[in-house]
Amino acid sequence: MAEQEDKEANVEHFLELIRKSKRGKFKVYIGMSAGVGKTYRMLQEAHALLKNGIDVKIGYIETHNREETHALLSGLPSIPRKKLFYKGKELEEMDVQAVINLHPELVLVDELAHTNIPGSKNGKRWEDVVEILDAGINVISAVNIQHIESLNSEIQLITGIEVQERIPDKVLRMADEVVNIDLTADELITRLREGKIYDKSKIEIALKNFFQGEKILQLRELALKEVATQVERKIDTEIPKTTKLRTERFLACISSNDVIAKKIIRKTSRLASYYNSQWAVLYVQTASENSDKIPLSAQRHLINNFKLATELGAEVIQVKSQEIVLTIGQVAEERKITTLCIGRPHFKIWRVLLKGSLFSQLLKKLAELNIDMIILS
Repeated sequence: MAEQEDKEANVEHFLELIRKSKRGKFKVYIGMSAGVGKTYRMLQEAHALLKNGIDVKIGYIETHNREETHALLSGLPSIPRKKLFYKGKELEEMDVQAVINLHPELVLVDELAHTNIPGSKNGKRWEDVVEILDAGINVISAVNIQHIESLNSEIQLITGIEVQERIPDKVLRMADEVVNIDLTADELITRLREGKIYDKSKIEIALKNFFQGEKILQLRELALKEVATQVERKIDTEIPKTTKLRTERFLACISSNDVIAKKIIRKTSRLASYYNSQWAVLYVQTASENSDKIPLSAQRHLINNFKLATELGAEVIQVKSQEIVLTIGQVAEERKITTLCIGRPHFKIWRVLLKGSLFSQLLKKLAELNIDMIILS
């Protein structure tokens, strides 16, 4: 059985290599905020590639009327945008089909987290990019750190804003290169004051809100960590290991509590992303949480959390059982889990675990299986 599974894994790995060889190469510029120079760097690179005989075209670039950036559009061929009518207004989006039909060697696609106008071929621009890559066209794109799905809670704590436009973490994992465009907080604020980021009428408002030194520093840290994680992943996948390390696998245990479950899912996703590992979300449904005993709102939240976990790359496991501890242990053993992620004490599972010797049983089981446990705040 194990031999058959190994053969199937080898075949799937080979097929994946073939698919990757046919796909376009994907490069992403990432930054801590607007104005660091991602689009500017994309256009600089496009000019350099054009001079070296590469067929480069602009699929979609947003200069935000920044003079230095706008000047770099000169000399770069652009694919006309598609015009769409929405709520009585004529708006423009990237023409994905035109890009695929023209089939340049490389296309520039800005604002990776952008939500397309209703009626567009795809709902999100990152989905447009995936389609273009699958057509064998190379893509250079850009995104800010606050648009990464699993960082949503942290970004909200730092900025006080819940970012609505987000990309799944898997999009960055698809990238062949992730490059950080870095500035110090002082440099970024200086650029803002000089009117190089926003119109002068918006500068003072920006300085009082998003563009504060401590916020920029925290966002910069997140951006640097993200790129470091991507580099680590590339090393893990492309450089042969001389010694075999254990394969990390994470299991997030959630309940029907919407807010806490969402945080556990996102934090476990970040851990799994850092280790470039597989992970799963486990929901043990007891009799008290049957669909006829919990509110419809709780059921909807649970479904949304399953969807979030799937989008972030997790396997969702649902088990009906009254034996929560036993079930966690069984699933962890079956899935070869190395790290169990669980919420802090007010989390519902804890109320069950702390009864009698259940918690001791779980710890004993985890010790036997050599599984670490992380209590997430």
